[in-house]
Amino acid sequence: MTSVNGVAEIGFVVSRGTTRLAHLYEKNPLRVLFPTPADDDLPTAVLVTTSGGFVAGDRIDIAVTVSTEAAAHITGSAAEKIYRSTGPTTAIDQRLNVEAGAWLEFLPPETIVFDRAKLRRTTRVDLRGDGGFLGGGIIVFGRIAMGERFSDGLLHEGWEVWRDGALVWGDALHVADDAAAVVDNPACFAGAEACGTLIFAPRDGEPRRFIKAARQAHGASVEGLRAGVTAVNGLLIARWLGEAMKLRRAYAELACHLRAAAMGLPPVLPRLWHV
Repeated sequence: MTSVNGVAEIGFVVSRGTTRLAHLYEKNPLRVLFPTPADDDLPTAVLVTTSGGFVAGDRIDIAVTVSTEAAAHITGSAAEKIYRSTGPTTAIDQRLNVEAGAWLEFLPPETIVFDRAKLRRTTRVDLRGDGGFLGGGIIVFGRIAMGERFSDGLLHEGWEVWRDGALVWGDALHVADDAAAVVDNPACFAGAEACGTLIFAPRDGEPRRFIKAARQAHGASVEGLRAGVTAVNGLLIARWLGEAMKLRRAYAELACHLRAAAMGLPPVLPRLWHV
């Protein structure tokens, strides 16, 4: 199968007091849909992979800009699939720009890494002034329902969050070759089916005021999961390890809690999350 270079560029601005789409560019296999949100919720862009997943050598570039005072939600139509590779690596580059007074939610569903897949994904979040952000990702180690585990391949997942040109948080997960040894190691993933990270940057730069309630909401839904919440450099970071479906529910529940607590938004995610 021939590799592709897919592109999705999305830009939102405030016009006549409402957040509106100002820029859109898309290139196969990426498409962007804009379902009608509830009256009290954010404009939503849905990333769609028309090929059904990414194969070896695919290059994917996603860029989102939310201009001053605008607010938007980005999600995906379904779990992303990274197929087995016999050589080349799938490369995904995500650039998320949030200007002063703006708010971006970047909450696509989970990414399923097939056995012998090769994925290198980097995400950079650039915040300006009092711009705010809620986002992250879930990685599932193999096709669990099929009895397949991610036992060999390459997985590199890198995140950077910058505010006003300064790096405030960076994180990189790198698993190569004998992935099963890392996934099963008690000091690493301890046999977990999936891992998840949620990043919350409140617009006032004070995440600690959300810690207690976030831990209560977090703890109410994580039975059977290893999980934790902390605050660092103006960010709240939550992490999970464990069974994929339980982790997905816990991740969504905390995201719902934080968007409501920080922005007064409905404590729900788009319907696509519940399909």
